[in-house]
Amino acid sequence: MSLALSDEDVSEILRIIDESQLDELTIETPSFSLHVTRGGGSPQRGAEPAPDPPPPPPPPPTVQPPPPSAPSADTDAVAIEAPMLGTFYSTESPAHPPFVVVGDRVAADTVVCLIEVMKLMNHIQSGVAGTIVEVLAQSGELVEFGQTLFRVAPERA
Repeated sequence: MSLALSDEDVSEILRIIDESQLDELTIETPSFSLHVTRGGGSPQRGAEPAPDPPPPPPPPPTVQPPPPSAPSADTDAVAIEAPMLGTFYSTESPAHPPFVVVGDRVAADTVVCLIEVMKLMNHIQSGVAGTIVEVLAQSGELVEFGQTLFRVAPERA
């Protein structure tokens, strides 16, 4: 007794293969042989070439992050960088105003922010006298060592 496969049988086998994680499958009976290779295998002797796979879907549109604050017109601006990794705070507490805002004049010893590290609040000083031209960090965000927090236009002598 010979076991013949109908077109529906072959379609069902191919559907099952398509839904599986198999990369290769061979089925052989006395009257039938099927060898399926996923992903660029070469066709077997006597087999018809597989149709070209459909083209991949177009990539999703790339969303560019917004650019950082526009660079100041003063190309001599000095960066105030985070001296440590921690959480940046622009105020002493939520009820207080920010230590500094754009346009504020600062001395080298002016506290410009706090950085919390392991529940210790570190007062960060400007280190330069001048005018705040950019505030680059958001209160409550994690900042990295060396990350620019502020840009200051230094005082002219």
